[in-house]
Amino acid sequence: KQNLIDGLSKREFITSKFLMVVAFAAVSTVFVFVISLILGLIFSSYNEFGIIFSDLEYLLAYFVKLVGFFSFCLFLGILIKRSAFALGFLLIWNIIEGIISGLLHFKIFPDSDYADYFTQLLPLESMSNLIVEPFSRLSVIKSISSQIGVDNIKDYSVHPLGILIVMAWTIIFVISSYKLLVKRDL
Repeated sequence: KQNLIDGLSKREFITSKFLMVVAFAAVSTVFVFVISLILGLIFSSYNEFGIIFSDLEYLLAYFVKLVGFFSFCLFLGILIKRSAFALGFLLIWNIIEGIISGLLHFKIFPDSDYADYFTQLLPLESMSNLIVEPFSRLSVIKSISSQIGVDNIKDYSVHPLGILIVMAWTIIFVISSYKLLVKRDL
């Protein structure tokens, strides 16, 4: 409220909040990149640049995921106005998405892939789908799973459609935050 009282327009206020979201996501992404690079150089026997800098699309996906998640949190903060309640609603929203996913998978489309198509459009699910859990990619896990006869057929690639879905949600959240702020009398 103080920023708006001091003369910051509502558009400038939302722009500054979104730029802070992007800055936090960028700093976090750079931090993950540097730590991964250091740990990779220390504990890996590979030292070729092609191998070291392979799979950098995961950093882009991580950045987009953070911007989307922080934009969702920004929207909830403006919608609810109390940070503790906004975090509580974030937890409730996660449960709601789980219920929607369960209904789609087990009640509405039990024997088809349509449920996956619809659940990938949910905000938190789309952010979660950008980076598939990385632990089963480790060689130790692969060798154990091959010894016990379990085939791992997960697709670990970063899909452009997933990035577009999260970017669309980010735009929706930022525009909705602005519209809420414009409608409200602070």
